Amino acid sequence: MFGTVKAFFNDESGATAIEYGLIAALVSVAAIAALTTMGDELQNMFGRVGTELKTASTP
Repeated sequence: MFGTVKAFFNDESGATAIEYGLIAALVSVAAIAALTTMGDELQNMFGRVGTELKTASTP
């Protein structure tokens, strides 16, 4: 019985899966933050381009 409990606590195969899951979650959060920031910048840039095109086409 004691050997089974000791083997259970020494088994680290599940720890690797949890570590990979945490890394994937961290990468996902970083990607979402970067894309959100980039999305706002792109929206601003296209807004400026649109405004410039409207003013350039006005006689």
